[in-house]
This record gives sequence, structure tokens and C-alpha cells, in this order.
Amino acid sequence: MARNIQSLERAAAMLRLLAGGERRLGLSEIASALDLAKGTAHGILRTLQAEGFVEQDPASGRYQLGAELLRLGNSYLDVHELRARALVWTDDLARSSGESVHLGVLHQQGVLIVHHVFRPDDSRQVLEVGAMQPLHSTALGKVLSAYDPVAHNEAVEVEREAFTARTVTDPDGFEAILDLTRARGYAADIEETWEGIASVAAPIHDRRRMPVGAVGVTGAVERVCKDGELRPELIAAVRDCARAVSRDLGAGRF
Repeated sequence: MARNIQSLERAAAMLRLLAGGERRLGLSEIASALDLAKGTAHGILRTLQAEGFVEQDPASGRYQLGAELLRLGNSYLDVHELRARALVWTDDLARSSGESVHLGVLHQQGVLIVHHVFRPDDSRQVLEVGAMQPLHSTALGKVLSAYDPVAHNEAVEVEREAFTARTVTDPDGFEAILDLTRARGYAADIEETWEGIASVAAPIHDRRRMPVGAVGVTGAVERVCKDGELRPELIAAVRDCARAVSRDLGAGRF
């Protein structure tokens, strides 16, 4: 069994100690509570402070949790709020479209599927929550890349793999797709990631009008497309779903 890293264990214990107190704690109190030498405790605190996880009061020299932990916590809560707000609307979208619905967010250099509604038939399907999709070829990924500057940077800085003959990998072509996505308000993936599969996705915004995710419909090309183009009613349904979730998140009208 792999051994735990002692310094990380001590840092985690220190954060829990600070989180459990109702007041700021001094170096001696922290070192005593965790049975650490003052020098060791101070080194860990200094590192946590440099990363924004701990703040030191200039007047008293005492420590408390930092703003970076709050930001990370809000990010975690945002994903759960997004999923909770989207439940009803994504169920409705699956019923009206007859296709699978995915809710995705930016994670590292891809799209993390945080919610998946099966298409409403009796076919055997695999739950894809937790799966990762590429940014440059999927409809969800293109939406995130078009509206989220961080996602855009992630997409352009990595090598874009050609999954099919339709996958756009060159920089200029990819940027043109993102421009089109912003102009239309949705993104398409017609056999660019998987042969025989097409999808359409639209952006979800929060109360700050910031992009926090994307919702999309995915299915067989012959069902999602007509004459080689996405079915207009599916595009409208996906965009309506994205707007509804955005409104529930406080974004107002788009």
C-alpha cells in the first residue's frame, strides 16, 4: 500500500483545526494542538499562506482560513447547484427530444459530465456521469471553449486529436468554429468525435452572467440531423433548456 505524504497530512490537519475554531489561532496554539515543532508548523503555515489557503492577521500575527479555500468551496457548490437547478429542465429536454441529455463543466483540459439523462426508450444505456469529453470536438466542449476564456486557453494550448475525418484540429479552423458558436448561441458536433453520433449544446450562465456549464442533446445522426444538418427543433429545445437553467441560476433573460 502506498504511504501517505506526511506534510500533506499535516497541512490538512492544520486546515481542519482552523476551520473548527471560532477565532484566529496563534502559531504556538496550532503547533501544540497538532503536536508539531514550532518550526515545522510555521513552515506549513507559510506555504499555505503563499497559496492563499491561510491568512495571517497583521496586528495579532494569528492565523485563519484564507479566501482561496472559499473560492474552491464555491466552485464545488456551483457544480452541485448547477446540477440541482438543471434536473427538471434536462428531464423535460430528454422527453421532448427523445435523446440523451448531458450536462458538462470545464475540468482540467476537458469537459466533465456532471449529469446524464438517458434517452426515454428501452434501449440499454451506460451512465456517463464522471466521464470526460474533449473540448475541441464535442458540442459541449466547443460551447465552453467559445464562452469561457479559461476553457478556450485549455483548448488551444493542447494538441487537438483528430477522432474522425470531420474533426477540426487546425487553429484557424477551430477559432472560426468558436466564432460561429458565439454568433449562433449553440455548438454542433456531427460525427466529429464519434462516427454516427451527433450532438448540439448551448451555454449556461450564472447570476454574474459567467459561463458555468453547457447542456446538450446527443444521439444517432439519423435522428438528430435531417439532410446533413441539425434539426432546428432540437436546437431550439436545447437553447430553451440552457436559458431556463440560466434563469434558475439567477442570470435573467438572455
